[in-house]
Amino acid sequence: MAEYNIYCDESCYLQNDSFNVMGFGCVCIPLNKSREISFKLKSLKQQFNCTQELKWTKVSPKNVNFYKALVDYFFETKDINFRALVVENKKSLDHETFNMGSHDAFYYKMYYYLLRNIIDHRRSGDIFNIYFDIKDTHGSYKIKQLKQVLASYMHDYKKYTLPKFQIIRSNESNPLQLDDFLLGAVMYKSRHLESSEAKKEIVSYIESKAGCNLGVSNEPWKTKFNLFHFIPSFKRES
Repeated sequence: MAEYNIYCDESCYLQNDSFNVMGFGCVCIPLNKSREISFKLKSLKQQFNCTQELKWTKVSPKNVNFYKALVDYFFETKDINFRALVVENKKSLDHETFNMGSHDAFYYKMYYYLLRNIIDHRRSGDIFNIYFDIKDTHGSYKIKQLKQVLASYMHDYKKYTLPKFQIIRSNESNPLQLDDFLLGAVMYKSRHLESSEAKKEIVSYIESKAGCNLGVSNEPWKTKFNLFHFIPSFKRES
């Protein structure tokens, strides 16, 4: 039996924003390694004099070396895994046909797909504590519904496998900040952005380490850095 902490974040998740892709990401760490890893991330920030919250939006020419060191640490540390799910063509989603008329239902479904692959590899008795970055005033309701969905999938009706489902603040969690950074890189590539040379450099650096293109899915059995690009179904005309 083992216990894991999973830190989750999302990007461009609102139904009516200006973006046509949305993303979900999570970092998975064994509970007995979470303090050590959090301390190392903090030490890296201090070493490069980047002591504020690390975020993808803060990548700039002056801190490229720090973010490359962060990427190196992630890929060199076997106890940290990352998974991202990217939804293509968000503005063409047919919620009426496929999601009970609800963008929230689709939101839960995507988180379910994100987390399912991690939980599917569990051994009997494994436990998962799942933490979410606070986004809006409806967060507590959303994660309560998601916990019900995942518990039902695992036939864990007493929720022994998912003891903690909590909203936390990213500035208080270095692993959650790492998730924000990695998901940000995936979304930058998936949105075909090229506005920042520093961000393009970091995306290329991650791709060289991961051995994959951040703009497409990689093999589902890849656990260190796993990407799944979801193409929504569309209603067929009769």
